[in-house]
Amino acid sequence: MIIYNVTTNIHESVHQQWMIWMQHKHIPEMLATGKFSSAKMVRVLIEEEMGGTTYSVQYVTDSKETLQKYYLEDAPALREEGIKLFGDKMLSFRTELEVISEH
Repeated sequence: MIIYNVTTNIHESVHQQWMIWMQHKHIPEMLATGKFSSAKMVRVLIEEEMGGTTYSVQYVTDSKETLQKYYLEDAPALREEGIKLFGDKMLSFRTELEVISEH
């Protein structure tokens, strides 16, 4: 199992708009690709020097191959919408995590 983790710092001025977009549009669209079985959104409990609020969204997929298909088939369009809506008020980075065990 692979977790595709997207960590985003969002500026206060667009925070509410971003939260609505994430929960009602973006995350459902990510799941609708059929490449992820679930998603979890969490707030990162640190204070950023640059301000804003940081969140992590963890999308679960079955394999690295399925994640690669997402990158090729879906990622450009899904990322572009966020850039258009929020521009430099949203800073994201992505990590890939392999689940070793669950307890």
